[in-house]
Parts: sequence; structure tokens; C-alpha cells
Amino acid sequence: MISMRRRQGGHHRVGRLAAFGLAVAAVPALAQDAAPAEAESDLDEAIRLAPITVIGSEEGERTLAGSGTYVGVDEITRLGYDDINRVMRRVPGVIVRPEDGYGLFPNLSLRGVDTTRSAKVTIMEDGVLAAPAPYAAPAAYYSPTAGRMHAIEVLKGSSQVRFGPHTTGGAVNYISTPIPDTRRGFARIVAGGDGETRLFANYGGWWDSQGFGRFGILLEGYRRETDGFKTIDRAPDFSDGDDTGFTKTEPMIKLAWEPVSPGFYQRVDVKWGRTDLEANETYLGLSEDDFDADPNRRYAASRFDEIDTEQDRWHVRWYAEPNEDLDLTLTLYGSSFDRDWFKLKDVRDAGGARLSLSEALAAGGSHLRTIRGEAAGELRVRHNARTYTSSGYEAAATYRFENGDVLHELTGGIRVHTDRIRRFQRDENFTQAANGAITARDPGTPGDAGNRRQRTDSVALWLQDEIGIDRLTLTPGIRMEDLRLDHTDFDDLSTRGRDRLDMKALGIGGTWEHDDLWTFFGGVHEGFSPPSPRAHVKDGLDEETSLGYELGARYEDHDEAFRASATLFRTDLDDLIVLDNLGGAGNGESENVGEVRTRGVEFSVQWDPSVARGWEWSNPWFATATYTDAEQRSDSSSTDAESIFAGGRRGADVPYVPDWAFSVGTGLERGNWAFDVSGTYVAETYTTASNTSAQIAPDGSPDSRFGETDSYFVVDVSARYRASETVTLIGGIQNLFDEEYLVSRHPDGPRPGKPVFGWVGLEIEF
Repeated sequence: MISMRRRQGGHHRVGRLAAFGLAVAAVPALAQDAAPAEAESDLDEAIRLAPITVIGSEEGERTLAGSGTYVGVDEITRLGYDDINRVMRRVPGVIVRPEDGYGLFPNLSLRGVDTTRSAKVTIMEDGVLAAPAPYAAPAAYYSPTAGRMHAIEVLKGSSQVRFGPHTTGGAVNYISTPIPDTRRGFARIVAGGDGETRLFANYGGWWDSQGFGRFGILLEGYRRETDGFKTIDRAPDFSDGDDTGFTKTEPMIKLAWEPVSPGFYQRVDVKWGRTDLEANETYLGLSEDDFDADPNRRYAASRFDEIDTEQDRWHVRWYAEPNEDLDLTLTLYGSSFDRDWFKLKDVRDAGGARLSLSEALAAGGSHLRTIRGEAAGELRVRHNARTYTSSGYEAAATYRFENGDVLHELTGGIRVHTDRIRRFQRDENFTQAANGAITARDPGTPGDAGNRRQRTDSVALWLQDEIGIDRLTLTPGIRMEDLRLDHTDFDDLSTRGRDRLDMKALGIGGTWEHDDLWTFFGGVHEGFSPPSPRAHVKDGLDEETSLGYELGARYEDHDEAFRASATLFRTDLDDLIVLDNLGGAGNGESENVGEVRTRGVEFSVQWDPSVARGWEWSNPWFATATYTDAEQRSDSSSTDAESIFAGGRRGADVPYVPDWAFSVGTGLERGNWAFDVSGTYVAETYTTASNTSAQIAPDGSPDSRFGETDSYFVVDVSARYRASETVTLIGGIQNLFDEEYLVSRHPDGPRPGKPVFGWVGLEIEF
């Protein structure tokens, strides 16, 4: 499983568990071998365990049997980032496709795998699956909020064995605020342009109890509000066009207990969190001409669009160290997620002809005038109402032993998981007059726009052995998943069915510590990504499979404060799964579109020349770059505009995967002052596999989802001043030069990147 930071002692880093039965059987016997005096000493010397982690720290990157990146809290907060897309731009190998300008619905891709809704990436928070239904419906309409995180970890090549279910695209683990070692509090207050305010605050610590051990608690709250940077066209019955923003509220509580144990160290953690989001967000983009005139405009027809979500998440985790060679963990977890995205679906003109939004934007004419509020017609707005639940338990163990001069760290685990999605949608129809006013409203019938249920029950097993032979470490492993899939379409019960799917992935990675400066690593790993129950049961889709290779080197010179790494990678994907909701309407079918090959190179460097030269100020520099060549290796049979792979042919570029992306930055820090500047470049991309610059679908119809994005270079700056031991003043500007660029054509038509944004605030420690 995922490694957990532990107290000092033991000759290897801590790992995870194997099977619950092993844990239950092993604890009593091993506990008898430990003396009570040792237990008391362990409890006295134990430090607070960090949350479950993938890498653990920047130093942890050096020992990985593969490539990975640890993004600490300083990197997240120094430039005022609250958007996961901006954070991930600094991580080599990660491709982002912004959509709303705020990172509410991230589209992340690792090494050129399909970017849509991060569905091919295993997203976790504190080691627990975070997607609303990671098997049945992995599209990330919920994603952990970067602005409340302590760290973010990204693992690529070597993730296929340890983390699932989506292993073709790697893993991202968000680490929430840990309970602090000492009782203390923290608050960050930010105000910025577009009426934005943010408040993030927490307080926690530890208390000793005679005879019962130690108790820890953390109380945390996060709230963000903004009016948004877009403006909706006014209509005779609508004048609130400046409110295109959102409100997000997230409370969290953590409890921990380190009991006085009979001979060994153990800990129990309990966590609960909630996210409430109300966003005036839309799928609707702009026509090409209107985008060129004002990219931050929204049409009057989108004024009803709003998404409301509620998510509750919890977990209970028990961790124990019966002795220095064995670690055990058991985690119970669950989440529920409700959302209703009430959004414009399509439009009918006065003549009765109906067009999809993307067709109307590209075709123009009466349908576009109706969307603008300049002509009579009918607007169909859909309640995309869905309920998700996810729950399970996970047990894992790590056992360390020696066989002569060979050291082993054997790690294994089992996860039993269930998730469901219930779709119950309806359409509302608004009759519009020639002046844009709404004259009638038909609320529709509940369930008439989609009434179905999907469920996946899974059992996942994995085993990995880290074998150390002098400077060489080899890490072979295997992951197996057994899935039971259930699909019911209440509109067509003839398609109802159940089926079973088994998946397996093997992999091996290795590192060679050449000396204190150089480490070389590489690996070969299989991967898989399961289809949804509907796609497998109704449409017969197979799982997506992959074979990934990587070879790289790391260099680290502490005396010169210099770190660098470079990685060559290649991933061959078979039976690539394309989700059915890539466009605006979500009426298409999931598809296996064939073979895709991605290859490229990742590079990163960090250097602070002031360390070796003894300057009175710090001057850190960083640079990251990713070159990706991602192309189809077979023709796609799809002509459905709902699929971004529609019309793709062998040799076509994978949509939304730029050839080049890089970030570079520096900072100055002296005394109480600090200043940072960062620049990011992303190359243009095709938005569909048809690789056309024209807004034309494969069937010849006009469609604004087809075409290209813009290349762009965005500069962010920030400054900090520590006014006292407890108060720090902060501020900055994002997109300093107010770059205007087209960043996406999905869900429905051209969408802009976020314009210039200034912010100020303060941080308080208490």
C-alpha cells in the first residue's frame, strides 16, 4: 500500500500490510515477544505519524523505484494557488486541461493518457480513494481542494502495482493537514479580484492522559467565495450577469489516539470531512468570433446553469508496529456524493429545428441568436442529478527480513470495495421571446432524461517485494482485481445485466545508487483501467490495458543545493476506453477506440546558488519540462462527436496532449522579505483525434468542439513579509500580463484561461 512516516528506528522505511487475516493472526503472537518496558519507551519516543503517504517528502523521491514528485505546502501556498491545475503545471509528466478557471473539475493526465475528468488517474486523499465512484463512474466531478492541502504526491511509472483501480495513468495522493506536534493554530485570510475571499483555519494538538495514552485532535475549516471572472449577457428578465462564481465550504475534523499498548506501538485515526459547492458554472462556451471579441463573455441562455454538490467522506484507520520488522494497517472508509448540474443541453429555434450547443456555436444563424437572447426559440435545460456512494475496507502489512546479505521489505494488501452511481435526471424547457425574455417554463417529468443505476463490487489484492542487494534495489510486484458489475437502465430493462471482470498487472522497478550524488532507476509495468458496469454489461467493453517503460537518473548535491532528474518514458495502451460524457450532452456510449502510444521525456532541476556561495539572501531556482509524443496506433471507428477520439486515424495526435510544457521560476528571500516569480508555457493542441483546425465533425456537421487550443505563457508573481513572529503579510498577481488564450473546446465550445487576478492576505499563527 502506501508508505507511512514513522518514528526513527529500524533499518528500512515503513511500508504497509498484506492481508487482514495475517494481521489478526500475527499481532497476539508478536506482542508476547515484546517487553512492556520497550512499549513504554516506544510510546515516549514516538513522533506523530503523518497521514498515509505515497512518497512522504522531497527526500523520499530519491529512493523511489520509479518517477514521482512531492509538492509540499510551501510550493502550494507561496504563489497563492488554490487551483490544482496551477500546482500541477510544475510537476513533470503531468498534463492539465483547465476548464472553468478555478480547478473545480480538473482534467489531469499523466504521461499523455486521456485527460478527461482525471478518469484514468487514481485520485486519493490520505491514501483513501477520493473519486465519488472510482470504479462505476470515475469522472472527477469532485476532486480534493488543493488550497486546504498539506502536500500533493504524484506517482507515475511504479504506481501500477500498488494503487488502483486506474493504473494506466498513475496516482495522485492529496495529503490533508496533519495533527500538529504541539498545540497550535493557523489561519490564512485572502481577498482578491472578482470579489474573491478565502478563509482557511485550523487548530489542533496532542494531550496526554494518565493510563490511556495520548489523544490528538484537529479542527479545520475552509471557505472560498468568488463572483467569477465571466459576465452573462443581460436579458429583459435577467440583470445579475456578474455572478458567475461559486461558494465552497469544507469543514474537517481529525481525531487520533495512541494507547498505552501491551508491548507494541499502535495508533487509531478518525477523520470526517464535508464539501458543499454551489457554482454558477456552465458547459456552454462561445462561438469563435465571440470568443475573439470577449473570451470572458457568457451568453444569456446560460443564466440558469448551476451545479450544487454535497460530499461527505470519512475513514477510520488502525496502525500498529508489533516489532521493528512488521507494520500493520487496517482502514475502513466511505463517502457519499450528491450533485445536480442544472445546465443548458440544447436549443430549438423559432422554426422548430433543434441543435446541440456545439453545433449551434459553430453553425451560427438562428440557433446562435437564440442562445445569445436575440431571437425566439426554446431552451432545454437538464437536471444532471446523480447520487454516488463509495465504501470499503483495506488491510495491508509490511514485513522486513534478511536472507544473508539480501534485505527484503515484503508488502501486500487487500481491499474490498463497493461503489454505486444512481442517475435520475429530467429536462426543463424554457420558451424564449424574440427579445430574450422567458415567457413559459415546462418543469418536465422526473426521470425522463435518464434513469439508471450502476454498481461495482471489487476485491483487489497486491503484493510487492523490495529487495536490497548492496546499492541495487529491485521491486517486483503484482496486482489483481476481481470485479462484479451490475447495470440497470430503468428506461430499457432489456439491457439490465450483471457480469464479472478479472484484471491483473505485473511490474518490476529498480534503483541503483551509483554514489552519494547519482541514482539511476527504471522499470516495466503493466496497467489497467476498468470499464463502467454499463459499458461492460451493455456494450461489451473490455478493460483498458497498458505496458509502460521508464528509465531515468537523479542527481543531488547537498553542498551546492542542486537537484536534478530526467526520465525517458513510453506507454503502450490497448483498448483505450473513451467515456460517454466527453462532450456536452453525455448521450454517447463509452467506446474502446484502439491502441495509443505515448512516449517522451521529463526533466526537473532545483538549485539555490546562495547555499554554496554563502550569500546573505536565498535565491532558489527551478525548472521543469515535459516533452510528450502521444499518438493513435490504430484507427478509431467512432464518428460520434461526443467522443474526443471521433474521426481519429492511425498516427493522429492524442487530443489535449501538448508536445511541450515547461515551467521556470526563481525567488529571493532575505530577512523578513520574500519574492517569487514563476512562468508556465503550454503548447497548442488538437481538441479531437480528427486533428482538424476546422470546427467540423467527422460526419461533416459543424461542431465547435473540433479545432485547436492556443499555446500560452503565463507569469505569476507573489511576495511575503513576516511582520512579526505570528503574522505574515502575503500578496501576488496571477497571469501578470493578462494573457488571453483558448484553453479548451470541451464540454461545449471555446473556453478561456483565467485572466489577470490580484490578491492580498495574511497568515496568522497562534
